[in-house]
Amino acid sequence: MANPYPPLTDAPALTPLLLRGALLSPFKRPRADAEFPRTRLVLPGVRVDLAKLAAYERVCGFPTGDDALPITYPHVLGFPLAMRLMSCRTFPLPLLGLVHTSVEITRHTAVPATGEYELTVYVDELTPHRRGTEATVTTEMRTGDTLVWESRSTYLARHRTEAQPPRATEEPLPLPTVAEWRLGEDVGRRYGAASGDRNPIHLHPLTARLFGFPRAIAHGMWTAARCLAAHGTPERALARAEFRAPVLLPGTVEYAALDDRFALRDAAGRVHVEGFVRPPVA
Repeated sequence: MANPYPPLTDAPALTPLLLRGALLSPFKRPRADAEFPRTRLVLPGVRVDLAKLAAYERVCGFPTGDDALPITYPHVLGFPLAMRLMSCRTFPLPLLGLVHTSVEITRHTAVPATGEYELTVYVDELTPHRRGTEATVTTEMRTGDTLVWESRSTYLARHRTEAQPPRATEEPLPLPTVAEWRLGEDVGRRYGAASGDRNPIHLHPLTARLFGFPRAIAHGMWTAARCLAAHGTPERALARAEFRAPVLLPGTVEYAALDDRFALRDAAGRVHVEGFVRPPVA
């Protein structure tokens, strides 16, 4: 398949990509065996805007002024490239209604905020899911030839599938509550300003209602970052977060944690996010 993308010299703007993806969505018919773009988007010479980083750290609860980037911040740097791929005509899943279901991050070493990096983003695979088709998007960050950080995000397009029984999993014991967080109505707008992700479902109740939500919902990556900021992560870490249910804004949630596991849930026990932080696999 020919490469439909010119070489990158800067991160693309997110809003035009959202609009393009929305316009193309009605013409896409997702299926797990569809062709998908095999292009690897590479952006060299990436440097961090320290003012935007500080705003991100504040809204997510990370300490400000540290030399090393928060473990989730490279996702913000790579997200415009991922959006460029997922909003393209050749990407088979409709961007409208696409649900971020999980993220797995490996930090191989501390990533200084003042460094210069190369980002690579590509669609790794499409897989069948009991509720539709899931795409896996991989992001890699390098300094020189050294891989310092990588992630795999899964995005689900819901559609009719052949009936599949749910996977049998052993339910872990509930985690003890560590803190209660009262989330303001403006969390989505603050995170959107810091990250550049201004999806309308996160910004205002009126725009969220257009997509079927009673109120604005928090970004999934904000919930993961907020939990990881509270949990703490070592210099070398493997972190995974699975997004189970949206967090409505404003709202109150419980942060729970024990050993390497964490979760975010409401007072009734409904889990919004759950995950773990462990040493990376050697």
